Amino acid sequence: MDTRLLTYFAAVAKYQNITHAANALHIAQPALSVAIKKLEAQLELELFRRNERKITLTHEGEILLVHAKQIIQQLDDATLAMKELRGLEKGEVRLGVPSIMGSYYFPDVLMAFKSRYPKLKLIIIDAGAQSIQKMLLDGEIDLGIIQARNLPEALDSEHLIRSQMVAVVNTEHEFADKKSLTYAEFFSQELVMFKKGYFHREKLDDICRQEKLTADFSFETNLLAVILKIVKRDFAITALLELATEKEPDIISIPFEEPIFLDISIAWRKKGYLSKADRAFLEFVKQNH
Repeated sequence: MDTRLLTYFAAVAKYQNITHAANALHIAQPALSVAIKKLEAQLELELFRRNERKITLTHEGEILLVHAKQIIQQLDDATLAMKELRGLEKGEVRLGVPSIMGSYYFPDVLMAFKSRYPKLKLIIIDAGAQSIQKMLLDGEIDLGIIQARNLPEALDSEHLIRSQMVAVVNTEHEFADKKSLTYAEFFSQELVMFKKGYFHREKLDDICRQEKLTADFSFETNLLAVILKIVKRDFAITALLELATEKEPDIISIPFEEPIFLDISIAWRKKGYLSKADRAFLEFVKQNH
């Protein structure tokens, strides 16, 4: 099977449109249509359902896509490995980082790494833990910061930090003088919180289910600055990792009566190829966390 055809097939599956896929691949639309028909003829299977608005995968196409992604990723890894044997480094690190870690934990780490390796490029992608995990598995990023629990078999990880999750309120809030909060007290308030997919939100959703409580999410945003502004203006309260609240003015951090600790790790694909740049960053983080 021609691996080029698999690349074309994966692009059409991604964009669900021949024209958009052709533009992304930088080939002519008719040539892409012919290539897809050729692949279907070789396999003697229909891979796409076609209509005027979009193209969707058949059941057979969905199965092929899983294998196609793996093959394409392995070819990319092999190409990179061969380049490095010739002394050519990838020269960049693609790192997925949740908002809080990106704002409070990683800036110093990133600048220190850049000082040591000034020629390497750092690409930082802000996303929730679920999205980061998926991007790692799909080979879209090389390294990712995730919560160290329920890790898929295909990923490996190194523990970085453990941080307590605390309630965060305005200095004039009725809870401001409390030494700790029950879950019931916390969920009795209007809340501002990250959207689903971030480990803070996942943890709170888990607690709601376990304690049979209902959360009143008045605001949902993945912008940390907006969350802090809303709390400081006393429109709602939130829960954040303690590392994000230690130096913030005009807010009070209150631990929960039943403490919540989150273990944060840096992860990568077990069978993926880590470039020299990736390995250098991974070792640097291990030594400096």
